[in-house]
Parts: sequence; structure tokens; C-alpha cells
Amino acid sequence: MTQLIEDLRWRYSTKKFDPTKTISDADFKVLMEVIALVPSSNGLQPYKFMVVENPEIRKKLREKSWNQSQVTDASHLVVMCAYIQLNEWHIDEFITLNQVVRAAEPEKLVGFSMHLKNSIISKPLEEMTANNENQVYIALGHLLHAAAQMRIDSSPMEGFQKEAYDEILGLKEKNLKSVVVCALGYRSDEDAYQHQKKVRKNTDDLFEWVV
Repeated sequence: MTQLIEDLRWRYSTKKFDPTKTISDADFKVLMEVIALVPSSNGLQPYKFMVVENPEIRKKLREKSWNQSQVTDASHLVVMCAYIQLNEWHIDEFITLNQVVRAAEPEKLVGFSMHLKNSIISKPLEEMTANNENQVYIALGHLLHAAAQMRIDSSPMEGFQKEAYDEILGLKEKNLKSVVVCALGYRSDEDAYQHQKKVRKNTDDLFEWVV
């Protein structure tokens, strides 16, 4: 068995965290770096991740998450958000970053900049937002595997009231909307879910060969 398979078999969606155990700053920085390196469409990274530390705010969020204890008991709570709309400022910022990181001459990036502006900014708002949300899930997948590899438990959550989250965290004013929440920490010995076998389709049922 490869380490990758072992990691994925080890992890499960943790329902009950041990609130006395905390992820170290060093380990969480690794997870942040993983997310920063995740691939995204055109490399634009059309998202932002809110790490909610304030216990009072986490209590409010728990109320809007059907009282799921992961929201308050996990070591870290990450609200993964997508930009509602990308504009010329986002493209210009990305092009400038390319110039700095790759020491690229500005005139050589003009065509790329125009391509991005023509293909992205011209999209209907609903389509643009949906695309940005899809990019968040790519980041989530990498985060879950990285956490498992580090033997940090995780619980990806869609069971929350997004509009309420957006209001509590002031996301709309930041051109953001909540997409998915990921609680991170260490499982409680009392979490019965850790002992359950995974229920997954056989690969023969998941893959179809087109020849």
C-alpha cells in the first residue's frame, strides 16, 4: 500500500474534536503553504481563506451551522471563500506579481493580461462566481490530503447557512462569499465515526474506459 492510500484510508470526516488539543503554529503554517501552492485556473487564486480564532464569533457561526460542535471545538476553523467578482484590479495585481516573481518584462505580459481580461471579466457574474467557487474545492481537496498526511483531523462542512456566515464575517463588503468550511484539529476518543469502515464505490464502478 502506498503512503498516499494509507493517508486517505486514515482520514475521515471528524464529527467530534478534542477541544484541548491544538495544531502547532508550525504545522498550520505548512497547511497554509500547501493551500498557497494549490493549482487554480490561470493561477489567479480567486479565493481567500478566513481563519476564525475569535471564540465568540465561532459560537455565532455554530448557531448558523445547526449546532455542529466542530465549529467551536476544532483547533482551527477555516471558512473558505470565493471572490464574487473578479475585475481589472485582480488581473493587474496578478500580472504585477508575475513581473516580480519571474522578472518578466512588462511588455511581454500585455497579451496575457488582455487575454485574461477578455476571457474572465466579460463573463456573466453568475458564471464567474460559480467558477471561483469551483476553484475553492480544488484547494479543499489538497488541504484534506495534506492534513491527513500530517495526521491532523479534518471535517469539511457544507451544512451551514452561507448568508448568515457572510453577514457575521462581513464577507460581502470584501467581495467574498463563503463556499465551504473546514474544521481542523484532533479527533476525540469519543468520536464513534473513527471506527467505522469507509463506504466507497469499487474503482470498476467509478471508472469507464473509452477506447
